Amino acid sequence: MVTIAVDAMGGDHAPRNEVEGAVRAARTFGIRVILVGREEELREELRRHDGASRLPIEVVHASERVTMEDSAAKAVRGKRDSSIRVACRLVRDGQAAGLVSAGNTGAVMATAKLVQGMLPGVDRPALASAFPTMSGRPAVMVDVGANVDCTERMLGQFAVMGDIYARVILQIENPRVGLLSIGEEEHKGNELTRRAYALLKTLPLNFIGNVEGRDVYSGNTDVLVCDGFIGNVALKVSEGLVDVIRHMLQQSLEATLAGKLGYVLSRRAFADFKKRLDYSEYGGAPLLGVRGVCIICHGRSNANAIKNAIRVAAQFSSGRINQRIEEELHRWSSLGLAAAQAD
Repeated sequence: MVTIAVDAMGGDHAPRNEVEGAVRAARTFGIRVILVGREEELREELRRHDGASRLPIEVVHASERVTMEDSAAKAVRGKRDSSIRVACRLVRDGQAAGLVSAGNTGAVMATAKLVQGMLPGVDRPALASAFPTMSGRPAVMVDVGANVDCTERMLGQFAVMGDIYARVILQIENPRVGLLSIGEEEHKGNELTRRAYALLKTLPLNFIGNVEGRDVYSGNTDVLVCDGFIGNVALKVSEGLVDVIRHMLQQSLEATLAGKLGYVLSRRAFADFKKRLDYSEYGGAPLLGVRGVCIICHGRSNANAIKNAIRVAAQFSSGRINQRIEEELHRWSSLGLAAAQAD
């Protein structure tokens, strides 16, 4: 049975959503969950769920909580008994295969990097996020906010890690890897993307060249590689656009529907549309490149998002993603490509 630690004090509505998500994951997927946080609060929440005492859920006490206002440095240096840090220690010490947190993203990344450590061959960890596409199959973008300034070597590592993510989690046999730029031609983009293009051509990947912003949702690319600045802007614009489309579509449906049957059919279609765009179905963004598994969720994550994040963390562990990343980066290094492209 895979064990996943959950930072139960991190989200905007913690610990209620974290506890409910853990109960759902343990009940639905048979995953063992360790809830980390203030023990009294967590046990009180667990008592709200019928049959929770019979589920494989354990509570580990952590006296401190990292808030959204805390800086990453303050969280790492000043709160050594925070729920984030205790959860990371459980992963480091082998008591859990991975962790899930809806807490302060910067603090989670900094703590995971410090406590769990980095995989050999990885310069910086990267956040990966799944995007819905017109093909019905999601695409993954790496990086969406962990690294504002990148080198071409880092983008090469992001491509390798994204390729493995797509193979294991999205079940894509030969993922198409594209470099996010301002034009499809090889010479388009800034200095970083041009250097990265030259490197990605040499890697043992299905590299399809530059892709533009309009290609994010087309379904023609499975892995989109970019620096964290561009990726985070794309992610936040997409989240805002989804909310706008939902609101406008609902207004139009309510204003133009004629007849009871048409209303029922349109409501069903709208419900399906909302589910396809629902961030909670994708279960958070994995932090690729750290030892163990680390899934970072929205601060506003509901119980369904936490449940699916726990599921994804277990899939990462059983799919041996970290081992495969190490193997691929070692293969890259053995080919002499890393040395040739070093800064």
